[in-house]
Amino acid sequence: MDADKKKIAADCWKKGSEAMSKENWDYAIEMCGKAVLLVPDNLLYRQTLRGVERRKYGENGTGAKMSGLKIAPIRARIKKGRLKKDWSAVDRAAEDGLKLNPWDAQLLFELGQSAREQGFTEVAVESLRNAVAQDLENKEFNRKLAELLESRGDYSESSKIWQRLARLDPMDGEARTKAMQVMTDNVIDRGGYEGADTTKDTMADHEVAKRLNLDGSGPADGPGQSDEADLVHAVRREPEMVEHRLKLANFYRKAARLEEATTTLTEALELSEGDSGIRESLEDVQLDQLRQDLNLAKDAAAGNNDDVANRNVRALGEELIKREIEVFSSRIERYPNDLKLKSELGNRFVRIKKYNQAIPLFQVCVKDQRLQTAALTSLGKCFIAEKKGKLAKRQFEKAVETVDQLDQPDLYKETHYWLARLLEEEGNSAEAENHYTEVLAVDYEYKDALSRMEALSE
Repeated sequence: MDADKKKIAADCWKKGSEAMSKENWDYAIEMCGKAVLLVPDNLLYRQTLRGVERRKYGENGTGAKMSGLKIAPIRARIKKGRLKKDWSAVDRAAEDGLKLNPWDAQLLFELGQSAREQGFTEVAVESLRNAVAQDLENKEFNRKLAELLESRGDYSESSKIWQRLARLDPMDGEARTKAMQVMTDNVIDRGGYEGADTTKDTMADHEVAKRLNLDGSGPADGPGQSDEADLVHAVRREPEMVEHRLKLANFYRKAARLEEATTTLTEALELSEGDSGIRESLEDVQLDQLRQDLNLAKDAAAGNNDDVANRNVRALGEELIKREIEVFSSRIERYPNDLKLKSELGNRFVRIKKYNQAIPLFQVCVKDQRLQTAALTSLGKCFIAEKKGKLAKRQFEKAVETVDQLDQPDLYKETHYWLARLLEEEGNSAEAENHYTEVLAVDYEYKDALSRMEALSE
């Protein structure tokens, strides 16, 4: 019976691949989906299905229109399956959701978790990697992937993820310890040191820490050498190799030595004859440098009424915003489907009060479930600034339906507060009071919510 299933699945996958080559996306998804259903542990079938789904939506990064609403009942199915520990049901529900949005990080994570529970390890790793790629700073996603990779003996990648977790949360002692422990396990595995009798036979923990730069000392693999010395030596040894300069620039950037990073990246850009990726890295470092200069100027002006110092802060702030707008605008031309970039550009336009240029950007960002609430809130505030109260009210009404009090406490307060203000202006005191109450239940001292609510009750 298993052999029959595998044969049918292979035929379905073949038909799906043929349909994909003809851009018959729906039929390709149907056939590849059947192959996955029949042989759920086959990684190739899953990868092909994801690829077809993404191409169907033109690699837009958001999937079908209104996918967030359509996926909502599927999330309920996943929750039900998870509670019952019915992992095949979670698997099927996640796949149904991914047909609507193959970039949904939470669905990819749920698929990875269900695959792991069913013993489909390769599928689990692939799905969790995809989830992390969509939400790189999600600590739960990173943690589960690191644990799974470690259990498979993929120590190097696991250690890098634990290091990322340690950077995301410097107070996470487990992540820091794990980063060193996993690399130690890697050294033991590679060197066969499990039963070593002397300290000469093993690499001490502090040596592993140095190689990972977890102790801040930063030496490289070469005895008595620093990371910087090794990287500079590599550049001198092979000056035509762009990769060496990129690694050196990355070292300088992490060390906040931004002028040296800028110089090194400029050299790499020239060597690469204008590589767009290197150009973007150079732009990022230049923005970092401007931010650093602005912070230094603010420190100098703090507690100082000197007009020159304050003018310097304003000038640097204006220069930074101007440069960020230039950089984000050019990148949006290259990556028109990157909604996070559009959100960042919209926020910069808001800072300089160019609301008419920010509004269309936020309207597009609403399509991305991850950005939806923040984009609606920003739209509402833009419409308030443009004195379009009815349009503003509509955005906040949508926002309060999507905001999560636990995950987005600041947005929760902000959306309810501004909706209450708009309702108050309309004369709808009862509804305004309800929304002020929502704010005060979370933060009793938020803005002037308390005094406004009390005034409504008089």
